[in-house]
Amino acid sequence: MTARSVAISALLGYHPPELAVSALVRIGGLFGIAEQTMRVALTRMVTDDDATVANSVYRLTEKQVRRQREQEVNASPPPGTWDGDWDVAILVSTARTQSERLAFRRAMLRARFAELREGVWTRPANLDQDLDEIITGSCRFVVGRFRDDTPPVADLWDLSSWSAEAWRLIAVMADADTLVAGFVANAEVFRHLQLDPLLPPELLPTDWPGEQLRARFAAFNADYAARLREFSQE
Repeated sequence: MTARSVAISALLGYHPPELAVSALVRIGGLFGIAEQTMRVALTRMVTDDDATVANSVYRLTEKQVRRQREQEVNASPPPGTWDGDWDVAILVSTARTQSERLAFRRAMLRARFAELREGVWTRPANLDQDLDEIITGSCRFVVGRFRDDTPPVADLWDLSSWSAEAWRLIAVMADADTLVAGFVANAEVFRHLQLDPLLPPELLPTDWPGEQLRARFAAFNADYAARLREFSQE
């Protein structure tokens, strides 16, 4: 892990997301990161508008705080009901730059949409989420249903791979008995939860480990945050 990723990951675990430079240096030391390397990374974070600094205390900017909120939603998503409808996003214009296409794809993936075919993205309409950043002049949203009531879930999402990785991470958390192992496990689980399609129960396998992973992670994260805070303040 780089000095920057360690610093941001550490700050994301605090409310408010701020830590003294001495605490960040100490946490970096867990990963063999030299003090000067960590200080250089922190300076660059300020330059890149990822953090601010005052009185030797670094705090994440709003750009990164939004990421913190997204992580918390991923770890405990709001319940959603489903009436069988699907949201469908259709690109109606191809006059887009490469950066615009990449930004659109990232936004769709963050919203848990899957690409049914080129230019057509869909997902069950079971999430209460703001899609304003996706809706542009080149995209239209419609709501519909699959006529045969057999949506191609397996073609849209690799549920078996997500499930296997979730079970692996549950075991990883059980064995993460050091601060370094816990730090890595924490980051891995956050990343994996971002890939959960958050499908309604009707479309999931009976042994889907999503809720079990979240419950285990909630307990693990609370305990780990307390241990890391104690370590950083010694």
